[in-house]
Amino acid sequence: MDCTIIGVAGGTGSGKSTFTNRLKACFKDGISVIYYDNYYKCQNDIPLEERKKVNYDSPDSLETELLIEHIQKLKNGESVECPVYDYTVHNRSDKTITIEPSRVLIVEGILALADERLRSLIDIKVYVEADADERILRRVVRDVKERGRDVEDIMRQYLTTVKPMHYVYVEPTKYLADIVINSGMNDVAFELIKGKIEQLLSTIS
Repeated sequence: MDCTIIGVAGGTGSGKSTFTNRLKACFKDGISVIYYDNYYKCQNDIPLEERKKVNYDSPDSLETELLIEHIQKLKNGESVECPVYDYTVHNRSDKTITIEPSRVLIVEGILALADERLRSLIDIKVYVEADADERILRRVVRDVKERGRDVEDIMRQYLTTVKPMHYVYVEPTKYLADIVINSGMNDVAFELIKGKIEQLLSTIS
């Protein structure tokens, strides 16, 4: 199946999901989206208190091999059962989401451009950046409202793993991107990628 893959990377709270969700809302079933976050490794054998201390901003915390396998299946025109990660318990849930193949696939995640194997599958590489203060504030609001976290736990995680790993693994991928945009609400960048997707879908049709 002729499939163009768009990778959307960037730091926590930068606006990756906002940007991706805007595109999904625009094209609906015309494109597929797969979130790298759902591929955090299953940790059923680790107690909750220990799971809270895991470095989730390291590539080692993700089952990248499974994501790559799923992307290749989607490229071949096969649907996949994507795992679902439950942030409230720091573990993969027993649910899955069916992802259908399409002509355009968006892969979104902080480390979407970090792994060379994954990066080699991506045709258009996008990096979303934002001021560090804005990113941590957005993360606090999101994690409290959507993920059932307390502020103390968020700050501990941010200072011990999120912030240092950002500079080690995430920010360097900015220089591997084809396009760098500031915030997920950048309308010029949105129209640019939207136009590219429309062109791809039109050409394929």
